[in-house]
Amino acid sequence: MNTQPSTVVLITGPSGAGRSTAVNSFEDLGFETIENLPISLMPRLVKGPILQRGLVLSVDMRTRDFSVRGVLELLETLSAREDVEVSLFYIDCGEEVLLRRYSETRRRHPSAPDGAPSDGITREKDLLQRLKRRANVHLDTSEMSPHDLKEEVGKLFGGVLSKGLAVNVHSFSYKRGVPRGVDMVLDCRFLRNPYWSPDLRDLTGMDSLVRAYVQEDTRYLPFFNKLLEMAQMLLPAYREEGKAHFTIGLGCTGGRHRSVCVTQELATQLSDLGWQISVRHRELERRADIAKDAGVGLL
Repeated sequence: MNTQPSTVVLITGPSGAGRSTAVNSFEDLGFETIENLPISLMPRLVKGPILQRGLVLSVDMRTRDFSVRGVLELLETLSAREDVEVSLFYIDCGEEVLLRRYSETRRRHPSAPDGAPSDGITREKDLLQRLKRRANVHLDTSEMSPHDLKEEVGKLFGGVLSKGLAVNVHSFSYKRGVPRGVDMVLDCRFLRNPYWSPDLRDLTGMDSLVRAYVQEDTRYLPFFNKLLEMAQMLLPAYREEGKAHFTIGLGCTGGRHRSVCVTQELATQLSDLGWQISVRHRELERRADIAKDAGVGLL
């Protein structure tokens, strides 16, 4: 019989700070997620057993009958249960960044639907101060992209559903620097480079032609086998040490061909071995954002 307590996360914070993005990240991790359920219905929802995969409840000013008191009472109710581990996750953001995000999206602020967004931002931040002080998990998204926020949520909570360790495999370009928070970095620049093949230059490591080209390098298979062997040795050891999240970074010159190819293969192999895997291709995401002209912040 499973006696491990279920995880419940209450998410709140100012509108525009990134709660919706965080909720989507929790959903990708396997949590059950519910947004803006009326506060009066939440005690009934959490009265019975909580699913072992965990529950995330997101509340803000748009939630019907929202009140700071109501959220705190719900938090106390959950904290009293022995079969539940509850966290209050406060996602914050600087006022200037929030104002810019609202200006870019031209959305009305829920605390000032007929007034200036700046008035609503100030009013809402003042109202939420008690929740901010009570929260045991804080995250400021002022300088984060949606991809950064997803990665941080994985670091904070990914291990909950992965027997203590969530693994992220991350491709990148050395030209733009090593990503922050990477635990282990490997350089793929010694492999044959598809960039110098005119037929492959505009493709990426997600394409089968590029993968075949990279894997035909006689050094690829010995390198990959040793990489996989090392991961199989290290990951259980880090899990035993209580580490909740481990990131493997694979870099090449442009971050579009060789590192993507190796990242995809490593993620597939580790997933087949039973590890909870998330994948990020930083440069491909950046190209997609530029193509879509995505200048909108976190909402």
